[in-house]
Amino acid sequence: MKHFIVNIGCEYGSGGPDIGKLVADSLGIQYYDRDLVDQVVDRLGVDRKLVEKADSGDDNVKYEFDTSFGPRYANLTNRVIYTQFEVIHKLAAKSSCVIIGRCSNYILKDRDDCLNIFVYAPEEYKVQHIMEQKGISKKEAEKLVKYNDRMLKSRYEYMTNSSMRDCHTRHMMIDSSILGLEKTAKYILQLIDLRFEN
Repeated sequence: MKHFIVNIGCEYGSGGPDIGKLVADSLGIQYYDRDLVDQVVDRLGVDRKLVEKADSGDDNVKYEFDTSFGPRYANLTNRVIYTQFEVIHKLAAKSSCVIIGRCSNYILKDRDDCLNIFVYAPEEYKVQHIMEQKGISKKEAEKLVKYNDRMLKSRYEYMTNSSMRDCHTRHMMIDSSILGLEKTAKYILQLIDLRFEN
């Protein structure tokens, strides 16, 4: 099997992580989602909540470190972004994998063994998916979808200075409500097979 990376960006609630997991499991390759944050936490040795706040694009997160002159404070957001870039490059070089979000299509833009996909869906589909996934009310799901979509959008813009919905940075953009999660994953698998001739 050729070495390749599938970067899946997505709207919150569109099922991107579920689709990515189905793709990775079908191919027997690594799958990276929220565990990328764990690797950043391990490397930095900083509290996870602070890393998650910085990772969301909040550029006012400070962390304390000791020096011979006493404690000092630095901007954690830039350090988290830099470390995340390092981690993603290392994982991409190590083995074929599926990476969910984290601006991985931008971080790995100079590699020619990537397939960049963006998964989206109508608002009502996303709300329904989150209701089922989290067992919450429609009102709660609507709030979550609205908040997280806004956060993902601003984080992507902060890190890349471009829009996550820009079709020029993706090889495929697909509405997951058309085929559902499993068939969307199968469709992506066909594209991977054609693109990398596995």
